[in-house]
Parts: sequence; structure tokens; C-alpha cells
Amino acid sequence: MSAGYFDGGARPDASLCVLGARLGFAVLAVDRPGYGDSAAGLPEGLDLAGQARVLRAALDRFHAAYAVGAGTFLLAHSFGGKLALTLAAQAPPADLLALDISGCGHRYAPRSAELLAGPDRARWRHNWGRPGLYPPATFRRSADLVKPIPEQELRAASDWPEVFDALAPRVRVPVRLTFAEHELWWRHDAAALDDLRARLSAAPRVVVDRQPDAGHNISLGRTARAYTYALAFFEECLPERDGP
Repeated sequence: MSAGYFDGGARPDASLCVLGARLGFAVLAVDRPGYGDSAAGLPEGLDLAGQARVLRAALDRFHAAYAVGAGTFLLAHSFGGKLALTLAAQAPPADLLALDISGCGHRYAPRSAELLAGPDRARWRHNWGRPGLYPPATFRRSADLVKPIPEQELRAASDWPEVFDALAPRVRVPVRLTFAEHELWWRHDAAALDDLRARLSAAPRVVVDRQPDAGHNISLGRTARAYTYALAFFEECLPERDGP
């Protein structure tokens, strides 16, 4: 998915970008390396460490150009969740306040890992779930958002369970993770989620939520507006201020 994933799809009223700006956040949606304008120069993308360096540089540049208030929140989806956790563990901005991640766990569901090496068509059901979970115009309007997965991302995805185990104890900000009710990529049974929470041992707060009636691409689905609770989580993580 390109960065337009966060801008509403078939339901503009559910756009995280628009709603975030209306609530007073300075909003920046970025394409990962290998997507958008960087696709031609980085056709194979970058590994997670390289992506984290690029994202940190982009955030530093954004901070130099715009007022960002109390600090930085990272909201991420799917592979972007891996990137957000990598950045938080390896090179966090000094003002990083919290992470909110959907569609990303730490242990693949049965058969998921083998699909990573298969054709795009084989991954369609895992990426979306039942078509009825999405507004009717979603698949037509989302056609421009779906891009080929760069080769380095595919390799990084395969290695993720081991990488997560090394990164997780180094994440030192609050983390909220949301799993769609019909998530197919990841294990999200009680035992898996208990293990996930335990591995984020340095995070001062770990919240795991489920989004009912949703497939993997939550922010494009019928319940996308309900998922904007992510912004409420960010409000909860704002530092206390003196005075009114």
C-alpha cells in the first residue's frame, strides 16, 4: 500500500489524515522507500534498518519545516508497523511519544509465511478478507494504492518473527496494536497476544485491541471510522501540561 491508504479510500469521512488535521494534529503520510516517487530509484526497496534511517531523516526534515507541538506519534499499518517498531527500537526521534499499529503482529498464522514467497494473487485473501467487509467502491478506488512489493521488503517480512524478538525489548514508548476480527496474516489468539505483550517489556504501556467486522486493511473497510480511536490513544499519551 502507498501512503494514500491513510486518506480514506471509498469513505473520505474515515480518512485518518483529514480527521487528524481537524483534531489539531500536524499530519504527514509517507511512502516507504520503494514506493511512490522513490520506486524508480529503489526498485528493490530497502531493508528495515535502511527504511528506519530514511524515515528518521524525513521526520527530522518535517520538524525543521513545521511546528509539531508536543512531539511525534507514529501510526502505521501492516509492513509499516514493522518499520515503526524498528525506528522506535533503533533510532527513535527524541520527541517520539507513542506508536499505534494495525495489521502487524509478531507470529505468522499457519500458511501465512509461505504466502510471502508466492504471487500477489495468492496473497489477496490475506490482504483483504471477505469483500463484504469493505464499502462497494473500495476495490475500484483503491487500485492506485496497491503497488508491487519490493524484493527487500519480502525478505524482511519473512525474517520478522526473529527480528521482532530482538527489537521488542528496546521499544520504550507506549504501543497500541489493533488486530482486525478477520485478520489472516497473524496469530492473534490469547496466548500469542500475551507473548507479544510480554516481549514489549520496556514499553510503559501496551494496549492490544480488536476491530470487529474488519479485515486486514482496516482503514479502507466499513469500520474504518471506528478505528480512528487511534487518535484518541495519541491524545491519552500527550504529556501533561501546566495550566488551563
